Amino acid sequence: MTVAENTAAAAEAVVPATSRAERFTGFDVEAFEVPGGREENWRFTPMKRLRGLHDGTAVANAEIKVDADAAPEVRVETVGREDARLGEAGEPSDRIAAQAYSSFTAATVLTVPAELRASKPSVLRLTGPGEGNVAYGHVQVRAEAYAEAAIVLDHVGSGTYADNIEFVLGEGAKLTVVSVQDWADDAVHVSEQHLKLGKDATLRHIVVTLGGDLVRISPTATFAASGGDVELLGLSFADAGQHQEHRLFVDHAVLNCKSHVMYKSALQGEGAHAVWIGDVLIRAAAEGTDTYELNRNLVLTQGARADSVPNLEIETGEIIGAGHASATGRFDDEQLFYLQSRGIEEESARRLVVRGFFHEILMKIDIPEVRERLRDAIETELEAVGS
Repeated sequence: MTVAENTAAAAEAVVPATSRAERFTGFDVEAFEVPGGREENWRFTPMKRLRGLHDGTAVANAEIKVDADAAPEVRVETVGREDARLGEAGEPSDRIAAQAYSSFTAATVLTVPAELRASKPSVLRLTGPGEGNVAYGHVQVRAEAYAEAAIVLDHVGSGTYADNIEFVLGEGAKLTVVSVQDWADDAVHVSEQHLKLGKDATLRHIVVTLGGDLVRISPTATFAASGGDVELLGLSFADAGQHQEHRLFVDHAVLNCKSHVMYKSALQGEGAHAVWIGDVLIRAAAEGTDTYELNRNLVLTQGARADSVPNLEIETGEIIGAGHASATGRFDDEQLFYLQSRGIEEESARRLVVRGFFHEILMKIDIPEVRERLRDAIETELEAVGS
């Protein structure tokens, strides 16, 4: 290759963003390159299993079904694409999210009115389009000033589905969200979740992933004003052949906000794969930030794999604290020995260790019926764990 050819090739090359702040966002699908799998944002994702969501060949031929069981004080609307509220929480940061935003026909908007404390959790049950079908969707949850509520997003069924989910919190609002991915074995779900916190707002955002062939969830948290406090929690259990990917981004761009991240995954079976990416950016203007992120992965059998990548960018030294930790390992032999020395059989001891591994996150789910359901699901998974 000549010098001129080398120069031309270099000019055409895509230079990866060196900072998370530089990553492109937008609503236009064509503004995003079709990913090939070597990009930083896609390098862990099995592209062939996306069924064309990333390159435009996955054409919607069905709709997602949304059933609402909301508190009586909460408003649930079905709105068209022209609704001015949509997109308020953030812009898509990859081609699939932009495709989902361009392709949905109707959105569900759930609003908790100002200064209201909801009398019960509100549940949106989203049922997939069915095996062999493709759908795109959009959900927005709004908690107005000083509102307080708990919201459950329950994803079930089959098919291929991509969506954007928004959470918009007004001043002083307090919101607990549990997003459950309990898909059938054939399902593919790619979701970008946008979290926008107003002044002194508090959000506990919990992602639970149990089913599906491929599930990729990408929450992004931003702060519109000072005093915001976000807690991002995750629990996942990957079986043989399942790919579960969770990509988080917390963007600290204003004064005196807090973020705490804790995700835990268990894996069992040949080809089970868990991916966790945790990006936290503290911009120069974000003095007084207090942040920490933690990821733990427990590998239960041979043939399972976990990838964990925490990233922390700090542009100012005027912060309260910042840190991250990540670990992947097998059963703690000392714990097993301790339990077995007290007469507990090895299989039962292993189950106790896994229950203890997830206990901290389960106890943070303060919706009893959801917590019990997840405990039962974990027990079902543990029945398949060999001694």
